[in-house]
Amino acid sequence: MSALLTRTLLLLCCAPLALALGACAKSVSTSAFKGEQHEVAQTVADLQSDVTASDQKKICSRDLSSALVKRLSASPGGCRRAVKGQLAEIDNLDLTVESVSVHTAGAVRTATAVVRSTFAGNKRRSTLSLTFESGRWKLSGVS
Repeated sequence: MSALLTRTLLLLCCAPLALALGACAKSVSTSAFKGEQHEVAQTVADLQSDVTASDQKKICSRDLSSALVKRLSASPGGCRRAVKGQLAEIDNLDLTVESVSVHTAGAVRTATAVVRSTFAGNKRRSTLSLTFESGRWKLSGVS
């Protein structure tokens, strides 16, 4: 893989990941959600916990979807190194899960979580995309 292609792939994968990871430096409340929506919100809380602990291994193996891990693993140093670089950028941030939607199309289960984060006094809304795989919800993208 050429250096330019590798760098482009890394930037495409890590920029959304940085938003997701960066928005997770404080505790996430899941109490407003029930059932499957609670499971999705709990996944965001688990990601927050693993980010706070700087646990790249858990982030890559437990929190991120296999497709996202595969893309990050194509970068130099793999998923853990890409995540480690993003963790170094985290400041004192706050995250609130505002809403969760779960979608089922046949055997495929996906979800979206709208989150509000505050970074350096600026509020931002993002949508986290999640997929259900290996018995749990995993982050698959950010928009």
